[in-house]
Amino acid sequence: MAAEAAAYTLVHQDDDKDQPTVQDLRSQLETGRDEQKIYTMKKILTMMLNGDPMPQLLMHVIRFVMPSKNKALKKLLLIYWEICPRRGADGKLKPEMQLICHALRNDLQHPNEYIRGNTLRLLCKLREEELLEPCVPAVRTCIDHRHAYVRKNAVLAIHAIYKRFEYLFPDAPDFIYDYLLRESDANCRRNAFVMLINTKPAKAVQYLQSVITQIPSFDEVIQLAAIELIRKECRNPQADKAKYIQCIFSLLQSSAHTVKYEAANTLTALTSHSNAVKAAATCYVELIVKESDNNVKLIVLDRINELREKHDKVLDDLAIDVLRVLSSPDIDVRRKCLNLVLELTSSRNVDEVVGVLKKELIKTHDQDYEKNNEYKQLLVNSIHTCAIQFPEVASKVVHVLMEFLGDSNSASAVDVVAFVREVMEKFPALRAGIIERLLDSFSEMKTGRVFRGALWIIGEFALDVPAIDLAMKKIRESIGEVPILAAEQRLLEEANSESVEEPLSPKPAVPSPARRVLADGTYASESAFSSKSVGQSKLDAIKGATKPPLRSLLLNGDYFVASALASALTKLVLRYATLVRSNSKKHGLRSEVMLILTSIVRVGTSEFVTAHIDEDARDRISNCIRVLSGTYGDALNEVFLADTRKAFAQLVENEGKASPKKKTQTAKVSAQADDLIIFRHLKSKRAIGDAADEYELDLTRATGRGDKQDDLASKLSRVVQLTGFSDPVYAEAYVNVHQYDILMDILIVNQTSDTLQNLTVEFSTMGDLKLVERPSPYTIGPHGFHSVKANIKVSSTETGIIFGNIVYDGPSAVDMNCVIMNDIHIDIMDYIKPATCSETQFRSMWTEFEWENKVNVNTNISDLRQYLSHIMKSTNMKSLTPEHALSGECGFLAANLYARSIFGEDALANVCLELQGSSISGHIRIRSKTQGIALSLGDKITLSQKSIPLAAA
Repeated sequence: MAAEAAAYTLVHQDDDKDQPTVQDLRSQLETGRDEQKIYTMKKILTMMLNGDPMPQLLMHVIRFVMPSKNKALKKLLLIYWEICPRRGADGKLKPEMQLICHALRNDLQHPNEYIRGNTLRLLCKLREEELLEPCVPAVRTCIDHRHAYVRKNAVLAIHAIYKRFEYLFPDAPDFIYDYLLRESDANCRRNAFVMLINTKPAKAVQYLQSVITQIPSFDEVIQLAAIELIRKECRNPQADKAKYIQCIFSLLQSSAHTVKYEAANTLTALTSHSNAVKAAATCYVELIVKESDNNVKLIVLDRINELREKHDKVLDDLAIDVLRVLSSPDIDVRRKCLNLVLELTSSRNVDEVVGVLKKELIKTHDQDYEKNNEYKQLLVNSIHTCAIQFPEVASKVVHVLMEFLGDSNSASAVDVVAFVREVMEKFPALRAGIIERLLDSFSEMKTGRVFRGALWIIGEFALDVPAIDLAMKKIRESIGEVPILAAEQRLLEEANSESVEEPLSPKPAVPSPARRVLADGTYASESAFSSKSVGQSKLDAIKGATKPPLRSLLLNGDYFVASALASALTKLVLRYATLVRSNSKKHGLRSEVMLILTSIVRVGTSEFVTAHIDEDARDRISNCIRVLSGTYGDALNEVFLADTRKAFAQLVENEGKASPKKKTQTAKVSAQADDLIIFRHLKSKRAIGDAADEYELDLTRATGRGDKQDDLASKLSRVVQLTGFSDPVYAEAYVNVHQYDILMDILIVNQTSDTLQNLTVEFSTMGDLKLVERPSPYTIGPHGFHSVKANIKVSSTETGIIFGNIVYDGPSAVDMNCVIMNDIHIDIMDYIKPATCSETQFRSMWTEFEWENKVNVNTNISDLRQYLSHIMKSTNMKSLTPEHALSGECGFLAANLYARSIFGEDALANVCLELQGSSISGHIRIRSKTQGIALSLGDKITLSQKSIPLAAA
């Protein structure tokens, strides 16, 4: 779009209805009343905004609409003056504009303040000096109008005139300065102050210094303008920075949230003093607590985090204040708040932080909150992190967290078990108390995952005879009577015997079977129940009866718990044998455990379980029985008693290396004494770096100018040919994807010897893409070229398509030529970024997400790790599986991949591969919350597999 042309909003018009001709519109303007003229003007404006300039109607509008005194018609007329073509084909102002200039002058002197104000707003948008020059005296008189609406728009008009044609109003800054000193309306003063800031900063500074003590009492709009001027003026080395900082400090107490936010931002940009940083952070916290908009809360939390990164250890004292943000009901705000507090936690404030987190965790018992379980899980993870980083608080929180082992929310209980397991490994002094507390809570546990973790802890850390005896006692209580199969059969026989004895007692007569007529007309008897159904109902009643928790899980088919139980009991027996000398006690415990394991295998094949035991669980339990019976001798004792603990210790160690490390205690020197001094105006925009003003950097990032500069090869790879070389119009586009925008720079070449008039590039989109503006028509000379820019907004991570055509006028007025352009496919990889999450979060999202896409492996790569690396590179996903788990030579490989889009959408992938000879088979399962990501990633993987060169194998 040309620099002189204005951008307008497209107005929808009904294409189904017949559009009026120019002659129809003329006749309606000539003969219609004001109501009819209003309708006609709306129709004209709609058609003009959609691309038809309609220059034939200009004189009719001047003759029949301009003399009207109807205010609604006046408003439509001002819009018409704004968008109508004011210059002819030769580029000069049309003669009819003299009449418009006279009408504008009259409207600037109109007694109605609304008409005056709207006319002044129109002058702000005019770019023709011939129209503006006669209006300057009238605009000057409007500055003293009694109504603030007129004065406010008069200042804006003076600013626009002075900005474009300074010679038309040379004394505008001094004139506005004098006006500012006597003005009392807040909006008028703000407009005048902003004009001085942009046109003559010295006058603005002079005014600011004269009223700087009154700034805290001014209106919000003036305070914001003052903050903007202070931010700019402080770059001047001669500025009174101390006075400005004092003014900004006073604005931190403003009642307006926007003023407080901008004041805090400006304060941290002006000074890095610890008191100023703390004051800004305190202001941010108050904003979050008082502001109701969750988006604002998230933005301000990001600002506090940026302060923490720049000023290490300065904000540690504010950790408790930041925890006030937990009063917000939004789970995203709470999550970001907890992450920030964990970064602010140090050895000085960890006790207070953990105390607040414990109180919040206890509150979750009685809270009626929609996402109470998720919030509880966040608190457990936060306390877990504090306890691991600061061992001195582990003993204070572990017992509090263990109260949640019996929680109905499986996720939080599993997190507690994981925390207890890690504490047992890292803090040996706490093991005895934790084991005792864990065994006390054993009967309160409800889910299989919690039981598995608890059984592993008991098997590894019940290290003395009393602990083993107590563990066996609790396990017996949770399993119930053994053998399990014999006990269940006895209950069934007792139930059947009761049903046999029932006929001895009198009972009411049973009604005779009902007769039913079948479809073919015959009769049949219908019985309510049979002897078989009676037996099945008795069996179902026994299955549904209340049983101990561990026994209930075993009968419900949770054989993973059975395997964990077998392993834990085997460890207890083997360790007990090394601690006790009495053979009778050793053999007694061994026999009891073998009886328990044997009864689990037998009941797993009976009718009393919901699902029969699987082969893996049977083999695992059978191996434990063989170890206890001495089949393998003492060969596997070391594996059960030492190797499993070593494996877990290595896992904890690797997780500690993989987790982001906390910053070192030593303060990092931001600048050395012999560092080079950067002069901003002598550096390129790429080399400004951290020396640039924070707000300019924000603007640079927003416009994309601060992005990494691509080399020539990278730019050429983004050029898409839109038309053929033999077409009359050749077009190609350079597609640049910048976060939420797609910027297209289209080169159009006229390959004919004729002038192409009204050439328009029309675009349409598929997917979640939206064209921001409609390109204007152009005229291109013979063999000439033109550059067109188009901006497209992206709203979600989905592969989109941009298509369109080029339209231009033919030899006659009714002919239109059209060139169809090639489609532009937007790659989803521009929005997918590698990310990390915990195993618990991955499993939770995998269960929650409903869209899945399964892609079969079809590749000529013969190395499993090489294929996994190729998939990660093609999809921008990161492997969550630890490196040590993928190392070694094996014919199988399984890994979890994770990525996030710039829109906050999660993408999960599970890779399962098997090496069969020299080829790889398997599949990749992709899950996401939206269909677009799942399908687009699947297509990307399919295409990347086919595009692998044979030499890569």
